[in-house]
Amino acid sequence: MTTDDKDGLRQRMRFRHARMKVETAVLMSRGGEAHPTELVDISATGALMRRPLGWRGAPGETWVLDMIFGHDLHIHMEACVARVSARQIGMEYTHIPDDKQAPLWELLGGYADTLEAWNEE
Repeated sequence: MTTDDKDGLRQRMRFRHARMKVETAVLMSRGGEAHPTELVDISATGALMRRPLGWRGAPGETWVLDMIFGHDLHIHMEACVARVSARQIGMEYTHIPDDKQAPLWELLGGYADTLEAWNEE
């Protein structure tokens, strides 16, 4: 790889909060609409979920997420749709209740304050 190739790659690289792979049930709700789905991964700033059948949301919409981890951790928060594909929905947290912030950071462990390289290509 030439120096120019390396420089071009560095310019395309971005950093984001590290994502922790975890599978768990999620209920997405908005108004009278609710969709059960599954979490793909989670970070300190957002979550990636499988797109439920029949879901017709769009970027910019705010949804309530209810996530169940194990037998004793239930995290309820608001998130905005950041991106949508045929199979997944990327959401960015907009409101995490005060009593759920510490449990979320404990769940994330080292992922909570770690950045990872991300190439937009």
